[in-house]
Amino acid sequence: MFFGFKDLVDILLVALLLYEAFRLLRTSGAVNLFWGILAYVGLWFLVSFVLRLELTGAVFNFIGSAGAVALVVIFQEEIRGMFSRIGSHMSNAQQIVRFRQQKEQGYLTKAQVHQIVLACAHMSDNKVGALIVIAVENDLEEYEQTGEIIHADISARMIENIFFKNTPLHDGALIIRDGRLQSAACILPVSKNLQIPKHYGLRHRAALGLAEKSDALCIIVSEETGKVSIAQDGKISTIKPFALAEILLPKQQQQ
Repeated sequence: MFFGFKDLVDILLVALLLYEAFRLLRTSGAVNLFWGILAYVGLWFLVSFVLRLELTGAVFNFIGSAGAVALVVIFQEEIRGMFSRIGSHMSNAQQIVRFRQQKEQGYLTKAQVHQIVLACAHMSDNKVGALIVIAVENDLEEYEQTGEIIHADISARMIENIFFKNTPLHDGALIIRDGRLQSAACILPVSKNLQIPKHYGLRHRAALGLAEKSDALCIIVSEETGKVSIAQDGKISTIKPFALAEILLPKQQQQ
């Protein structure tokens, strides 16, 4: 039998599908389930296509159909997050163009970024815990509605006042959208990724949880260490406070 280009593409697509399934189940702590499913598929292929056992193959087909529906129900949040990340990556080129046209599109100006960076630097020095979410493309209204709508101008003093310890709005996330402080004390989804380092607290896990489900940029200030971290595209890293300007602004506005 001749092995052609279509066969190669077919194999690569199946390999990609298996890899994405492995990543999905690994982050949700169910990697053993992946190996179980892989073993089931291998056994089903052996029974149906190699040994050609029709009755046993029919049983395997029925179990596989019911199992597929059950998996979609059980892992609906993880599957939704996976497709959301795929959509975010596909729109990267559009995001770059829009990010460079911040003023026209209602995103952050240089002055607004300066206020955010200044607030993060002050909170870092004083070890004030904070979680700031900057919306990019995806709609975050469902998370905004969990907090208090403030719709205020962006200012360092306002941000610091929100996260000042024991104030009513300090516990939760501050969401910035369209150049405004939209909502404070917002509740974010907590990441179920078991690979997150143990020293990361609930703020970091909540930031990563949103970064796994959307293209938002999350800024975290640690209450214990004062370190500043960012979470985006399902990844989290620690940076210097004033390095935020390089991330939030297009290069031509950094001059």
